Amino acid sequence: MAILSVLDREHTVAPPGYSRWLIPPAALAVHLCIGQAYATSVYKTSLVKHFDTSQTAIGVIFSIAIVMLGLSAAVGGTWVERNGPRKAMFVSACFWATGFLVGALGIGTGQLWLAYLGYGVIGGIGLGIGYISPVSTLIKWFPDRPGLATGLAIMGFGGGALVASPLSRQLLSLYDDNYDPGNSASVAGGGALVALFLTLGIGYFVIMMFGVFTVRVPADDWTPDGFDPASVRQRALVTTSHVSAANAIRTPQFWCLWVVLFCNVTAGIGILEQASPMIQDFFRGGDGTSSVAVAAAAGFVGLLSIFNMAGRFGWSSTSDVIGRKPIYAVYLGVGIVAYFLLATVGHTSTAIFVLLAAVILSFYGGGFATVPAYLRDLFGTYQVGAIHGRLLTAWSAAGIAGPLIINGFLDREGKPGTLTAEAYRPALFTMVGVLAVGFVANLLIRPVAERFHERSEPAMEAAK
Repeated sequence: MAILSVLDREHTVAPPGYSRWLIPPAALAVHLCIGQAYATSVYKTSLVKHFDTSQTAIGVIFSIAIVMLGLSAAVGGTWVERNGPRKAMFVSACFWATGFLVGALGIGTGQLWLAYLGYGVIGGIGLGIGYISPVSTLIKWFPDRPGLATGLAIMGFGGGALVASPLSRQLLSLYDDNYDPGNSASVAGGGALVALFLTLGIGYFVIMMFGVFTVRVPADDWTPDGFDPASVRQRALVTTSHVSAANAIRTPQFWCLWVVLFCNVTAGIGILEQASPMIQDFFRGGDGTSSVAVAAAAGFVGLLSIFNMAGRFGWSSTSDVIGRKPIYAVYLGVGIVAYFLLATVGHTSTAIFVLLAAVILSFYGGGFATVPAYLRDLFGTYQVGAIHGRLLTAWSAAGIAGPLIINGFLDREGKPGTLTAEAYRPALFTMVGVLAVGFVANLLIRPVAERFHERSEPAMEAAK
């Protein structure tokens, strides 16, 4: 269709004088919307009651979405590179909004499988395409500060829940007079859930359209004012050559970085997935009563979201100064210490517990935001978005492994509501081992061998 030709890459080249600082807000518009995935717990209990099923059955919706995120990013990465960020963002918005609409249909008709198909499969595809859509473009606009640029955008994904959680609660209270947004045990009716999904689907589509029509790609000969490409060549592990996505997955560097991301995410999800009951269990007395109230535990979850978001910007920006390999040594090495202390002395003080968990979650967020710049350093800018998409399969795997490790140990220790800090120690020490594996994998990363480099610029252009 001719009207959709405005989405083509050739129609998105920035005119002279276009400000590159308009690109991070365009990316944020997409990432803040798809970051809603972290806010699904807000209406999880309501869905359990509406469908008259288990928490596990409802939790599968989120699991499907995360798995589809990784798969769609891996499969669609090369397509995103070839077609450009505007078309990719538009496709993401269509899938993401449609996922909510189909999910609303499933809720309205009482068909759980439609919720799986809608939010899980269709929405998950929107998640994956939307997550990687601005990455390559941001790196090309900010060759001098790639960590800062990708951190600004991916910060939005971590912070999406900060907006979506209170917004969802207020919308549910608007659509259901019996729903109390201040009570975590309050349950909304099916009609309110349908209205919520419809509102979010339409609202997110409109917001994502801002990103679609704001994003631009730089002209081939564009460079930032005052930027000297020679300064990049002088940095360790930073290549001036280019590697295709097909060749990248044949390199040991890609798989070492896959292990690094998998380990970092597995450790972070271990805290994030269990945060609210975990802080209550750590400070449970002999009579079975926790000194941490439910409201305080909810506040702790919100605090972790802030550190998750701040880490995506702060640590990734720091990586522009000290380098990507050293910053991952910090994520993994200090993470080992933090997890060990959490297991051994975390129960002695809520302040110590909160501090250690906040540090771990900041590394979790920072790892996500720094990895695109790490890929750019190793493989160049040619198909960095497609390579990033393939690497995100590590996230999908970690999204399964992290909760399985934590929940597997806890299920053997006792029932929810009766656990103590002692019950968590085997799982936390396991996470220490996981992070140690990632630390070693990061140490093994070296510059990519020349045999994997693209041989000529014409060959690269022909492949686009």
